[in-house]
Amino acid sequence: MKTGTETKDEAGRAGAPLVVMEEITKRFPGVVANDRVDLELREGEIHALVGENGAGKSTLMRVLYGLYPPDGGRIVVRGTEARIHSPRQAIALGIGMVHQHFVLVDRFTVTENIVLGAEGGAVVDFDEAAGRIGELARSYGFAVDPAVPVEGLSVGQEQRVEILKALYRGVDLLILDEPTAVLTPSEAAELFENLRKLRGDGKTVVFISHKLDEVLAIADRITVLRRGKVVGETTPAQTSKEQLAEMMVGRPVLFRLEKPHVQVGEAVVVIEDLEVDGLVKGVDLEVRSGEIVGVAGVEGNGQRELAEALIGLRPPSAGRILLDGRDVAGQSTGGIRNLGVAYIPEDRHDRGLVLDMSLWENSILGRQSKPEVAGGLGILLIGKIKEWAARLIKKFDVRASSIQVPAATLSGGNQQKLILARELEETPRLVVAHQPTRGLDVGAIEFVWRKILEQKALGAGVLLISAELEEIYELSDRIVTIYEGRITGEYAADAPPAELGIGMTGGRVAQEAG
Repeated sequence: MKTGTETKDEAGRAGAPLVVMEEITKRFPGVVANDRVDLELREGEIHALVGENGAGKSTLMRVLYGLYPPDGGRIVVRGTEARIHSPRQAIALGIGMVHQHFVLVDRFTVTENIVLGAEGGAVVDFDEAAGRIGELARSYGFAVDPAVPVEGLSVGQEQRVEILKALYRGVDLLILDEPTAVLTPSEAAELFENLRKLRGDGKTVVFISHKLDEVLAIADRITVLRRGKVVGETTPAQTSKEQLAEMMVGRPVLFRLEKPHVQVGEAVVVIEDLEVDGLVKGVDLEVRSGEIVGVAGVEGNGQRELAEALIGLRPPSAGRILLDGRDVAGQSTGGIRNLGVAYIPEDRHDRGLVLDMSLWENSILGRQSKPEVAGGLGILLIGKIKEWAARLIKKFDVRASSIQVPAATLSGGNQQKLILARELEETPRLVVAHQPTRGLDVGAIEFVWRKILEQKALGAGVLLISAELEEIYELSDRIVTIYEGRITGEYAADAPPAELGIGMTGGRVAQEAG
């Protein structure tokens, strides 16, 4: 690979190679995460890195950022070979990274968070630092007040702080790992404008994402990884969403699935005037057998509290939850699950799995009192549980070397498959699916969507809570919008996005569903 030749993208922009990674190899026990990967990053470009969960995208960038030492290959920065053993060395070379999970101190101000780790001496002039940060924010269009505490910021504003932290340190290459995973559509659009300003100022951006529409909208060049290897490089003008997905997965991927024709039955759950912690306010809603009801809304408007009340994690302060006519409001999680309620939580790490536990242990969580696996005196029948786990893992195509490995070793897609296997195997009456595809690649999303539609076909009622409008449209038979804890509208499954937008921002549109 040439390292000193100026190259041009299809729009005619010239960019000398800023970073060249040659034959980078990174191994973990039992896994080759990066297999002789070549990657060239040019000055003044937005370079997208795409691939399935576990394809090696984040690992490759963590090698570049000094978090992982490579097992082979070399890195060339501005024409000179560099050995990067820590993030501090990477930053000194002008390389910064914003991780998917932010690293901020809630009680510190924006300025304190940005300066932290880059003080440069015993005494810090915070006024001067705040002035520099304010100038950076204005220059690149980041609407952030340097004086406010981080704990009062939205997720989108916290991300701006992380980006400003890197820019404050003078980086020329900014790595963003799944930057839109937790952003609203308007926040994502604002981020894209900010990234274009950074590119216009000569900065290089690496954009790691599984959202292919966004990749095609923002990237100058796209590199595709599959199972640790580069399988292709392209540009938005030379490819399509379907072609990118096939490169990523190795087979054609369906972005539209046919909904099964099911006779909608009686109400599985009826929610009446539900109040939860002052964050769910008088919600009335029902989900019928064989029906998927989508709840659309900007995150933080009572969706988590609604889901947790339904599964028994959070007791309501008022109202009723009638499951097949029986009021279960305030009952235990175990009791509600035993009545046929499955739960796919929004955060598979915090709510769905115990990451340090094995796959077979995770496969039985919440089901450990079943007579099939619970012997006398509360003694678990380990052999039976392992048989159960092995069958689930095979049926749901959870890719793992053994049922003994910790859940933490699985990719995000396989972790989600494990949760689906545990929750859906016993044909539930009601499925509460909260952000079921968050952070997943296109292949895993297709798998999850199929499993949810299978539950509809089997006669379950499904309450789908998602911030992804595409997901709401693809799966729902009926849609409601939520804003500040209230249901603000009900819509047919083909209602225009503009109408849903009114409900998602507090308006009410009277419209019959169906």
